[in-house]
Amino acid sequence: MKIFYHTSATSIGGRSGHTQLDDGTLGFDLVSFQEKDKKGVNPEQLFAMGYAACFDSALSLVATQMKLPVQSSKTSVGVGLGQKSDGAFSLDLDITIEVSGLSQEQAQVLIERAHQVCPYSNAVRGNVDVRLHVKVV
Repeated sequence: MKIFYHTSATSIGGRSGHTQLDDGTLGFDLVSFQEKDKKGVNPEQLFAMGYAACFDSALSLVATQMKLPVQSSKTSVGVGLGQKSDGAFSLDLDITIEVSGLSQEQAQVLIERAHQVCPYSNAVRGNVDVRLHVKVV
């Protein structure tokens, strides 16, 4: 595989610590989803933000390739954290796009193709339950 981009981040203290990009440009104090009284974010929230941005970019790329007249799009990713029957932890995902300028059928094909292109989707495929939802506005 030809690598187009590489970045790295470091976390200290796990879910109750701090994570930041190794170049120092962005960092977050982390809190567990159970710690409602502390300020910070949890890894699932960061994953949801990254996945939503990546998927929306894949959607735009695929729409251009398919020559679809998308007027606007918005991608939301819901991330659930759960425990499987074997005791391992896993993610559960819902990807919802809102798109204008397309028919419902075109939007459905678009989200399915974007799901094949998006690097996050490719990373979780076969490991994580992912549900795709489309709203034409």
